Amino acid sequence: MDNELTVRIESLSNLGYGIARADGVVIFTEGACPGDLARIKITKRNKSYYNAEILEVLEPSSHRVKPFCAMQKVCGACQLQFIDYDYQLELKRGIVEDAIRKIGGLDVKIHNIIPSPQTKKYRHKIQYPVAQTKVSKRFLAGYYKSGTHEIVNIKHCPIQPEICDEIIHFVREKAPEFGISAYDEKTHAGLLRHVIIRNSAAFGRNLVVLVVNSDKILPEVQRFAIALYDAFEDASGVCVNFNTKRTNVIQGEVSKCVAGDDFIEEKILDKTFIIGANTFFQINPKSAENIFRYVKDYIGENFENPDVLDAYAGITTFGICVSDVCESVVSVEENTESCSLAKKSLILNNINNVEINNTDAGEFLSREKRKFDAIILDPPRKGCSKEALDNALRLTKSKIIYVSCNPATLARDLKYLTEKGAFVESIQPFDMFCHTYHVESVAILDFSQNI
Repeated sequence: MDNELTVRIESLSNLGYGIARADGVVIFTEGACPGDLARIKITKRNKSYYNAEILEVLEPSSHRVKPFCAMQKVCGACQLQFIDYDYQLELKRGIVEDAIRKIGGLDVKIHNIIPSPQTKKYRHKIQYPVAQTKVSKRFLAGYYKSGTHEIVNIKHCPIQPEICDEIIHFVREKAPEFGISAYDEKTHAGLLRHVIIRNSAAFGRNLVVLVVNSDKILPEVQRFAIALYDAFEDASGVCVNFNTKRTNVIQGEVSKCVAGDDFIEEKILDKTFIIGANTFFQINPKSAENIFRYVKDYIGENFENPDVLDAYAGITTFGICVSDVCESVVSVEENTESCSLAKKSLILNNINNVEINNTDAGEFLSREKRKFDAIILDPPRKGCSKEALDNALRLTKSKIIYVSCNPATLARDLKYLTEKGAFVESIQPFDMFCHTYHVESVAILDFSQNI
């Protein structure tokens, strides 16, 4: 097979690559839209598939559009921005359906994906790595170029609030004036590794976290943090996070507040949540609200005063949102800061029927004796262990509500649960990460017939 080919793009992979075939070989092509007729160049040959790049789009798909961001082709954050939004949703539904059928072996109807209420300025948490140019020592901050650790210097990002651009501009311009150097991952030298901004969609406040290659707050970092806080009226606080490891993990385990508060508040449905420097919260609050409403409505319509378990709970967002339609909620989360903030959110919202457990979800499930009418599982991308799923089945009287950000591990876990006798009642995808291949899903499983 020649290195350069003309192919028709047939479909989209679960990682956002266009799929074509030539001489019986699958070719994954970056930046391709189903329907494109394109001249491509093979960049890597593997045993069962090839990777390629587009040299020229000869006949564009009817779903191709001009990206609204000038940096889309070089920035790795919005892989699908050149595809019209309605078709993005169709493709994402197909990604979920493909995983459920091929990995899970299940013939389940996948509902049409619920779109994000916002497709621009929706991203309310950003994590920018920083670097310096070799000669001029100019600060760079932005997302990595696709498939590399080369930073694309992002001065304006249309998928995040404009205040984030302003804060990052301040960091680029002022950090060197305070004697702060940028981290070099090759040499493990330099001080500032990442800048993280959490923006509240409801209240417009901003929590800034400076991730440093240090185990203490150095004087120049403290002065810079105070200057940053003073420069922005909408800054709720500036924290410093310590990460001295040679790792791709962005944050270390410990953060300290230098100026202002170490949290922001966000509103979901009619509840207010406290979010800290080291706690998880969905980056798209408006789309997340759709998910929380969907789960709350399902529980309210199918149970009368149920007892519910919220596992892998984070700051207990699900548990707090559904508490109004429950007799009791038991929340389980291993992150200590998340549990501490969840307790504060309970007080803030005057909620008295939620129990917080600061422990590993798998361990809790294995030793718990109480039964629950419904169990909400919201695990990380890797999904649940078989032991956790076995114990969830043991503890549920009726339903498991499985919330997933990874169609592949969702399909794997649904396959295991159905083999144990569960019935997949429905799968509803949601678009949380617009213009990317990522998709969130809520699966409802019924186990009541086997009790």
